[in-house]
Amino acid sequence: MDVAIAAADTAWVLAAMVAVALMVPGLALFYGGMVSIRSTLNMMMMTIGAVAVMAVLWVVVGYSLTFGNSLGGLGLLGDPLEYLGLRGIMAEPETPGLPPALFAGFLLLFAGITVALVAGGVADRMKFSTWLVFALVWPLLVFFPVAHWVFAFDSEDGSVVGGWIANGLGAIDLAGGTAIHINAGIATLALVLVLGRRAGFPTVSRPHSVPLTFLGAGMLFAGWIGFNAGSAVAAGNTAGVAALNTVVAALCGALAWMITEQVRAKHPTTLGVASGLVAGMVGITPAASSVSPLGAIAIGLICGVVCHYAVGLKFRLGYDDSLDVAGLHLVAGVIGTMLIGVIADPASPVGEAGLLYGGGFGQLGAQTLATVAVVAYSFLVTLLIAVVLDKTMGLRVTEEAELEGLDKAYHREMAYFQDGLGTAAAVEDSPEEVANTTKN
Repeated sequence: MDVAIAAADTAWVLAAMVAVALMVPGLALFYGGMVSIRSTLNMMMMTIGAVAVMAVLWVVVGYSLTFGNSLGGLGLLGDPLEYLGLRGIMAEPETPGLPPALFAGFLLLFAGITVALVAGGVADRMKFSTWLVFALVWPLLVFFPVAHWVFAFDSEDGSVVGGWIANGLGAIDLAGGTAIHINAGIATLALVLVLGRRAGFPTVSRPHSVPLTFLGAGMLFAGWIGFNAGSAVAAGNTAGVAALNTVVAALCGALAWMITEQVRAKHPTTLGVASGLVAGMVGITPAASSVSPLGAIAIGLICGVVCHYAVGLKFRLGYDDSLDVAGLHLVAGVIGTMLIGVIADPASPVGEAGLLYGGGFGQLGAQTLATVAVVAYSFLVTLLIAVVLDKTMGLRVTEEAELEGLDKAYHREMAYFQDGLGTAAAVEDSPEEVANTTKN
């Protein structure tokens, strides 16, 4: 590799990092439009708050726990002292390649978004202070270990040992189907089981602004290209294939959800299209560099249909996953991860053959074991974290705060105000109101 190629790779990952950064406000808008009009800002604050906490954690110890040399060579957790405080991260790379600081910054956003995804499941009823503590504890006990299993690879000379899923098991996961989406989805399910249901569930408020949610979905769509294609960490063929497959699967997810709604309810919805778009993107996340464009179509269509039915399970089973984090991220993450073992194309950049291409059951077995391991570990540890936080700080807001709305109860502000006609209107506070708010 020469310096020019390294420069191109660096430029591409920088651009991808910007795209992934836009996913943070995109997720805030996507979630913010789906909640009650009285908790819009709280939802956005939970999203950015989780990413902000992760920024500190990642620099201090998170990167080291994820990418440090595996403790004891077991492939379970990185050495927390190896890159403590991102020590040495500003040095020039010894050989042409990505600047270490760029790689660390790019993955920081992945880590932050993973925690922020969980916020959608606890919307409208979780204490903001407890949420921030959860955003501190959960990565230390769950995300960083799982990310080490999946993302940390052994060095070529054998001096650095990575995670057991990436190396010993050989499961394929380009950008986080297991470590991010399955992990966040199953953790959300564990957390909401302890948190309990919203007042009035299953009759709850409908999304207050579908256009806001659709705008957020559009930002996620654009950012997801950087998310998946940037995970190639090089400006080359793998990035190109991943970008193409991401776009195809996302749009097929939206199409499948639209058709399913038309068949079931005789009318497709904009909220459904936005949800299908996300389902398709989640499904292709682990598989973007290992399947063909036809495989991407299959993943998108399957995720769109299955997730459409999966989001309704909360009403049948009685758990309140407010914004369908489990129904979208857990289910689509499992589908995309498992289908690699079936439709991985040997002509893809990864070069592995799935069951339908004559590859046998080996890869499917690896994908299955990786999925089961992440589901079991994340669910059990998250459940323990939730119980401890509930017994100590309390997870749930007061009934009064829930009915009043969390924007006013916790942040002393509102996304919308009422005009003289009783309709929502954005207005500026008077100087007296601003002064009173500041004093309070």
